[in-house]
Amino acid sequence: MQNRILLIEDDPRLAALVCEYLGESGYLVTTAASGTTGMDLATSTAFDALILDLMLPDMDGLEVCRKLRAQSGIPIVMLTARGDATDRVVGLEMGADDYLPKPFEPRELLARLRAILRRRGTEGSRRSDLGSRGNNRESATDILRFGRLEIDRGALSIRLDQKTCDLTSHQFHTFAHSCRECRPRTFAGTFAGVSNRGNFGGIRPLH
Repeated sequence: MQNRILLIEDDPRLAALVCEYLGESGYLVTTAASGTTGMDLATSTAFDALILDLMLPDMDGLEVCRKLRAQSGIPIVMLTARGDATDRVVGLEMGADDYLPKPFEPRELLARLRAILRRRGTEGSRRSDLGSRGNNRESATDILRFGRLEIDRGALSIRLDQKTCDLTSHQFHTFAHSCRECRPRTFAGTFAGVSNRGNFGGIRPLH
């Protein structure tokens, strides 16, 4: 069965791109251009997950998240163009399952969406051929653990001491690739030093 996704995003171009990409990956996407319309849809129709923009024309995405979370346990991925980490922290504390800073790569959104659906046990069986390869082994191979360090290849995220590190997809892939050349015991210490410098070793995302 295909998963139904609700996308609340006021940028028509971005909404169209996300709809097309997720549609090609086997998801049924319904869009709403405002918080009010999105909340009406979310409360009247059964969706498997919600992709929510933080900045909407009629109300703040954080308020939408708070109100929906009070009524439903639907998985929520929050999109934000704001640079302040406080907004992302507040969103997660209000019940969002994940966040993705703009600009982002569609494949990263897809990976994060699949990850939260797996965690909730709601991901349907219909996927694109690419996404369904090795599905039976996915949960066992997507997460790598090395002491204090955890690399989730499905969600494109890295956690150190149970805390998620704020990385772009480019930074994630660079670090994950470098791990292949390192001894496991050095991963956590190396990553901690890089994270403390705040610039991921001088690496900058490519746009």
